Amino acid sequence: MRNTSLSIAKGIAIILMCAGHAEGPGIVINFIYLFHMPLFFIAAGYFFSKKYADDPWLFVKKRFKGLYVPFVKWSVFFLLIHNLMFKIGILNEQYGNWENGVTHPYTWHDAAQRLVNIVFSMGGYDEFLAGAFWFFRALLVASIVFLVLYLLLNGKHKCLGDNGTLVAIALIALGFAWFKVANNLKIVTLVQGGIRDTWGVFFFAMGALYRRHEHRIPKHWTLTLLYAGIILGGCFIHCHGLILNMNLRDVATIPLTGCIGFMMVHNISTCVDKHDNWLKRVLVYCGDNTLYVFIFHIISFKLVSALKIMYYGLDWGQIGCHMVIHHNSKTDLFWVLYAIVGTAVPLVWIYFYRKIKTKWCIAKKK
Repeated sequence: MRNTSLSIAKGIAIILMCAGHAEGPGIVINFIYLFHMPLFFIAAGYFFSKKYADDPWLFVKKRFKGLYVPFVKWSVFFLLIHNLMFKIGILNEQYGNWENGVTHPYTWHDAAQRLVNIVFSMGGYDEFLAGAFWFFRALLVASIVFLVLYLLLNGKHKCLGDNGTLVAIALIALGFAWFKVANNLKIVTLVQGGIRDTWGVFFFAMGALYRRHEHRIPKHWTLTLLYAGIILGGCFIHCHGLILNMNLRDVATIPLTGCIGFMMVHNISTCVDKHDNWLKRVLVYCGDNTLYVFIFHIISFKLVSALKIMYYGLDWGQIGCHMVIHHNSKTDLFWVLYAIVGTAVPLVWIYFYRKIKTKWCIAKKK
């Protein structure tokens, strides 16, 4: 039987991702960032099956088809339209991200180098149009590393057992994360140095472990409130999520906030899953199509940016701000609209695209 509660949890997480990218009030953004990306790694690990130990290439092929192929396809698409976005005014060299960084038109050399990086290192993607694409690489690397460790530790003699193997993988990843951060080390063969990929292995293992013991973990609204309170406490003591420049305190807190955040959201999704209503159907559809929200939410934000420019009478060049217009972003409510549009537009687009494609295929067969 299909587990729709995980689809709902992923749907909630992708909405939170869009809200997190919308530069809302600090407490809201900090709360979201403490667990929303670990949730996706945990959800991926939840569906890891022991059958892949007997047929690892099946797992590898599925991961490459589901992560590498869409990454390359859509990274190349945004690479091709990058300079066009400058010509029509969507991007410019005046307005940039919250760190005051801006983007520039690509030369032929820039484009060629980025293409090579896209294909061979899963880097080179357009930061201003595809800024969330790091997740595809991190999940692919984490999945493959997890599989290799699982095969090595749960090999012929299976002395650790399945649970012991999963715990060992999580501890290896945690230990390696500590070693990397303590010594300020980077894996030079991985874009961004490999810290997010390392945490991906940890949370992937926790997802697989959670599935095996889910029946023993109570799901009650009081626990959900407790989890939310712990995450909120993490905000007040300035804990961080999967940032690139983390410290040793982050290494200690990320496992806690990530796992607790997942259980909080999964408890909520389990409650939603009990009722067959429009909310469940919308969140299931959202969770089943997170790929397209990852790909298109930033470009969809531009619609809200246009409205914000008109509302405040801002320079139209600010539509090039990344990811959203920074003017009053912490105090107004445009972040809510950004979250709604960033989620809804990609989902509506893929819904009608599939409808049209289906009708076209039927007509063609006739």
